[in-house]
Amino acid sequence: MPDYRKLRDPNAEYTMRDLSGETMGLEADRGGPRDVEITDVQTTMVDGNYPWILVRVYTDAGIVGTGESYWGGGDAEIIDRMTPFLVGENPLDIDRLFEHLIQKMSGEGSISGKVVSGISGIEIALHDAAGKILDVPAYQLVGGKYRDEVRMYCDCHAGDESEPASNAREAERVVEELGYDALKFDLDVPSGHEKDRANRHLRGPEVQHKVDIVEAVCEAVGDRADVAFDCHWSFSGGSAKRLAAGIEEYDVWWLEDPVPPENHDVQREVTQSAPTTPVTVGENVYRKHGHRRLFEEQAVDIVAPDLPRVGGMRETRKIADMADTYYVPVAMHNVSSPIGTMASAQVAAAIPNSLAVEYHSYQLGWWEDLVEEDDLIEDGRMEIPEKPGLGLTLNLDAVEEHMVEGETLFDEA
Repeated sequence: MPDYRKLRDPNAEYTMRDLSGETMGLEADRGGPRDVEITDVQTTMVDGNYPWILVRVYTDAGIVGTGESYWGGGDAEIIDRMTPFLVGENPLDIDRLFEHLIQKMSGEGSISGKVVSGISGIEIALHDAAGKILDVPAYQLVGGKYRDEVRMYCDCHAGDESEPASNAREAERVVEELGYDALKFDLDVPSGHEKDRANRHLRGPEVQHKVDIVEAVCEAVGDRADVAFDCHWSFSGGSAKRLAAGIEEYDVWWLEDPVPPENHDVQREVTQSAPTTPVTVGENVYRKHGHRRLFEEQAVDIVAPDLPRVGGMRETRKIADMADTYYVPVAMHNVSSPIGTMASAQVAAAIPNSLAVEYHSYQLGWWEDLVEEDDLIEDGRMEIPEKPGLGLTLNLDAVEEHMVEGETLFDEA
């Protein structure tokens, strides 16, 4: 049997590891600046409009990659658990390290949930580190660039979200004063007509209340902006169908998450019952495997993966590619700090079927302070930087100022 290693490079040393971390002896060591090892992984949590979990991957080359996990408790402990699986590995092996972590954490829930969001934060940080090592922007690592800037849609919250007129005024303000031409409002708000919200059933007056919100907002902005409406998995299948039918006459960009995410068959029925209003899901679906049936059974019109939750940048790219084979556009859900938002924008720049990326912090005055760069979003667009990696630099003073109580700042040593 021929020695395939010698056919490639008779002088190379080979140190490839399998998914368990054991040395297999098939891949050549990299020379020069690409021969880099991970030395540590650290996290801290910032108290934003969500508790944002920032992740940093440190290397022996002095290069640090920054990422973000989906918000909330638990991810930091999971990332600490995974750190020994990464130390000594080359950060350029992003796909292999992703699968390595999935395999190592399979007994602890790497199908979905907090384990996947923890892995997502690491994966984003690896893209940032790899881009800096190779001196290329992160979008180059996921296929190159279709667009120089990405459309952002503003998730809006009125003073009184139950009042159609209040939502309409906020829509007008965000379009006129902030320059957005893409908005989203909530429909899972109290109507005053509820008898029992736990049963997910919408009575006639409740349906009409939500139709009134849609009508008020759509008439307020006219053709100046696209407007989507979010239901946060609140309604039964029958009620979701009635709601979708009730808003058919309005130019709704999409109706998001009208039913709970667990029962795929109900989701498919609701989507297919709404012939002109697009139905969007994906925020609560994990990895490409979780999205497969949505596409194959035409249970989604627009898919909305949350990149720091779904598996990271390359996994989102894979979901987008799968969606594209069914001609489904991608509108990324996003409630992140500038780090996760830029990671989403970098992927959105690199896929053909991107509609927009969500921006959820327009009412938080210091969101942009977390990084040293200015004017990240202007007139509803995020420009994609040409700097290596994500193109952002953490402002550690701002991170420290806004950390969740009890958290510690990254160890820059």
